Amino acid sequence: MRRLMAVVLAVVLVASAFVAVTAIAAGPTKPATVKLRNNKLGKILVNGSSQTLYLFEKDKHGKSACSGQCATFWPPLLTKGKPVAGTGVKASLLGTTKRSDGKTQVTYNKHPLYRFKGDNNKPGSVAGEGSKAFGAEWYVVGANGKKIEKPGS
Repeated sequence: MRRLMAVVLAVVLVASAFVAVTAIAAGPTKPATVKLRNNKLGKILVNGSSQTLYLFEKDKHGKSACSGQCATFWPPLLTKGKPVAGTGVKASLLGTTKRSDGKTQVTYNKHPLYRFKGDNNKPGSVAGEGSKAFGAEWYVVGANGKKIEKPGS
């Protein structure tokens, strides 16, 4: 009986992992939301879960230069359909770009937007601000669609 329970438990765990991976790989099921949040850097862009959004200085002409391992540490803000502008966000600056994997990434002022894994999904965290990784620097995005630099940098 214990052996049967162990087998059933293993099958359930494997199936759960498969469903989770499939959901992540499938991408978003609704439009992404971009909002503003006040923090020590000023008014910054965040996603619908209030996680800080960044730009990558290596990106050019509205196209992402971050894929593979880079996108593991700097997940792109993906959307299904037209992204939604929250209060204070200029809808005219919101847009999208197609990624190399065919998914649709949100842009703001023609900058593809990303989260940072090192923020640990903590709303308002800006641990990635000013860091250099994958060949260029990463910056928090302000309400005007430009990078925000820490004072004194």
